[in-house]
This record gives sequence, structure tokens and C-alpha cells, in this order.
Amino acid sequence: MKKCIVTVLGKDTVGIIAKVCTYLAENEINILDISQTIIQGYFNMMMIVDVTDLKKDFTAVCDEMEALGQEIGVNIRCQREEIFEKMHRL
Repeated sequence: MKKCIVTVLGKDTVGIIAKVCTYLAENEINILDISQTIIQGYFNMMMIVDVTDLKKDFTAVCDEMEALGQEIGVNIRCQREEIFEKMHRL
């Protein structure tokens, strides 16, 4: 199974989760784990997703999710699980 870490950060607004999850579902990306909090009006979500059945290039998906984030006023970042783990191993 290929996993990816998706983080979403920004000012809280209506529909952030819905729009991100709709994009994931349309691209056959399954959410394996999800955590989200809102602290003093700031939205923070982290997801572990399964990208095994991805039909598009991973870089294209990351770019599209970044563009979606700009559209809805948040920062969306995607990283392959192995890269995320190595970055946070220090």
C-alpha cells in the first residue's frame, strides 16, 4: 500500500473538509486516518491516505490539491509517507 500525508492549514471556513474529501474521492484516494482541530479560528487537518489506486501522476495530484487550497483559502500539502517519516525522524 502506498500512503501519503495530506496537511491542510488556514483560517476556518465552511466546507473545507467537504471540498478536500470530494477531491480525494473523485481521484480514488481513500482516507485511512484523519484528525482535525480548530484553534482560535484556525483550521488544521492531517490525513493519511492510500494512493495505491491513483490514476494520475502523484506530482499532478499534489499540484491540484495545492490549487484547491488556494481556491478555498487554505494551504494544502501532500507528501509521500516515506519522505514525511524521514523528515520527522530527527
